[in-house]
Amino acid sequence: MWIFWLIAAGIFFIIEMATIGFLVFWLGIGALLAMVTSFITDSILIQSIVFLVTSTLLLIFTRPLVNKFIKVPKEIKTNAYSIIGKKGIVISKINNIEGNGQIKIDGDVWSAKGLQDEEIPKDTEVEIVEIDGVKAVVKKVENTSTSSI
Repeated sequence: MWIFWLIAAGIFFIIEMATIGFLVFWLGIGALLAMVTSFITDSILIQSIVFLVTSTLLLIFTRPLVNKFIKVPKEIKTNAYSIIGKKGIVISKINNIEGNGQIKIDGDVWSAKGLQDEEIPKDTEVEIVEIDGVKAVVKKVENTSTSSI
């Protein structure tokens, strides 16, 4: 029966390598402990109890400890949302009523609209607040220095 537990442990460890949750690892350890138990007793019931109890205890007591050391970011900003918080320069006057305006951020040109219904003139430094459809929603930056852009 020890071969069954060894194969089960191997499968659990392979599944763990394919995931990032660090959950199936404890089942693999439980299977290894059940394998050790199979050398002592031939009872499948005892081996199964060892597997279930050790896996459960390891999950309960060590998973919170491991989660403290492994920091997984809650949300990774990608694509258009990665520009939120960045500063840009207005290259074409922004006017929400007329529906026009463009900004330049990191060398890319984006359609833009103002956060409020005010006209933002060309060469004004702005900060991207959010993305609305295909347009960057911007607000004026108080400091009008454009040397960093």
